[in-house]
Amino acid sequence: MGFTTNLKTIVVATDLSGRSEAALEYACKLATACGARIVLAHGLDPLDYAAVDDVPEAVIDHMTEEARAALDRMAADLLRAGIHSHSEVRQGEVAEMLVEVAIEHQAGLLVIGTRGMKGAGPVAVGSIAEQLVRLAPCPVLAVAADWNAGPHRPVQGGPVLLALECNAAAPAAAEAAYGLAEIFQRPLLVIHARSAGEDPSLNAEVLAEFAIRTGVPVKLTYIVADGEAADAVASAIDQYRPCILVVGVKRVTHFPGPHGTAFALLARSRVPVLCVPPDSVTDAEEKYACVAADVV
Repeated sequence: MGFTTNLKTIVVATDLSGRSEAALEYACKLATACGARIVLAHGLDPLDYAAVDDVPEAVIDHMTEEARAALDRMAADLLRAGIHSHSEVRQGEVAEMLVEVAIEHQAGLLVIGTRGMKGAGPVAVGSIAEQLVRLAPCPVLAVAADWNAGPHRPVQGGPVLLALECNAAAPAAAEAAYGLAEIFQRPLLVIHARSAGEDPSLNAEVLAEFAIRTGVPVKLTYIVADGEAADAVASAIDQYRPCILVVGVKRVTHFPGPHGTAFALLARSRVPVLCVPPDSVTDAEEKYACVAADVV
């Protein structure tokens, strides 16, 4: 099944500082369009305490009560908007907690908020977003707090931007991008950065055969550029100001630290970034596998 047709439950990471408001706003758009419910998930921030065991029980109880009250207010707002919701307040490391909630509720999407201003930032990417992308059972959407404000605000009717690499995640990422373009009635802009090691014959037609459907009511534009993928995608974002960026991500990497274009974009982009893991490896993926080792 496709990404949007399978989107019945969306887990949204919430906090009490307001940083998750943009993430919840975007999740509501998706929930309304797809008829999905939202699970509001809140946990103690491990950056605030060395370990949960070090926090006095009275403080934990107070924080839990405060969190539940805040989540109740959010749930009431969602209900008024016609969106059903459920709340989870848990203790423990944030990424592990979110993965547990996503698994238990069979979520089709996990949404997290980031600081904005300069994108997610390297700390957020390294400590939370990267863990979630590698471990979550579903796609992960990172939404910067200021994604819909200032000079980087998406243009009205801005396109869905798909950063397409010929790897195992490409078909799933393409399916998700198509689904979003259809439900939001936006054009789909597909960009591929051709590395020096790739076959120079890799062009828009080959990409279309590789992962992109045809014959559906979506305006489709291809861009094949040479150079670093992160730079090419960032340039396309500046030019077209899309409403969302979709990237396919590998579950594992042979390189130390944050890896691939997806994480470079998470660290520098205000545009909401949907990270889509692979469903499975197919003959088509092997046929058009990229030669370069470090791809999205």
